[in-house]
Amino acid sequence: MFKKLFGKSEESVSDQSKGVPEVMGLRLGGAFELDELRMRIIEPKLIIDGAAKTQFIQAVGRIKLDSDTTALRFYTDDDGYLQVLLSGGMNEEHISDVKLWYFYDTMGIANQNQWDIALEKTISQPSYQLDDYEFTRVWENAGDESPPVSMTEITYTTNDAPSETDQFVMLYEREIEPDFFEYVSIIGEEKIIDNHPDRCLVKATGFDIQPSDLTIIG
Repeated sequence: MFKKLFGKSEESVSDQSKGVPEVMGLRLGGAFELDELRMRIIEPKLIIDGAAKTQFIQAVGRIKLDSDTTALRFYTDDDGYLQVLLSGGMNEEHISDVKLWYFYDTMGIANQNQWDIALEKTISQPSYQLDDYEFTRVWENAGDESPPVSMTEITYTTNDAPSETDQFVMLYEREIEPDFFEYVSIIGEEKIIDNHPDRCLVKATGFDIQPSDLTIIG
């Protein structure tokens, strides 16, 4: 569905060995536009405010979630990223979900004790409060505990070598109206720099993108 409505050819996501990942025309250094009318309708219902109509892609992230599922993140100059989820293959016909995320805030984690608390308590909770809204945890285990989901992101930029970040993530949602949700992602990030961990806690809010909401322009 996404391939047909975006009007792109059957190009595959680039293999990591061949360069920066691309899909449905989204690429490092490219750009896309959000449907202005659609954003005018939905943005007052969301936590974000003032989303740019035109967004330029400044970095690309790739996360291998399992043997069949990959997430690509296209980081923009509007302090957010467009995330494309591919399931069962790496062609555009395998796109199963597209969300636009905006960073809410980032807090540094100074020591091991703060990091342990974040992993054990802060990131994963039955519900999460943000801006007086309550979001419910999406990823639930069968048992009593639902720890953060671990993943590793490889990020590509124009000027620097690819970098690797370990992430510990929990997803939350609230239903704004039937079949329309806002999401919160709480992420503990860890990079090893000069043999020392550099850690932070990231909050981001997001919403689903439909093919008609997005136009690839370069």
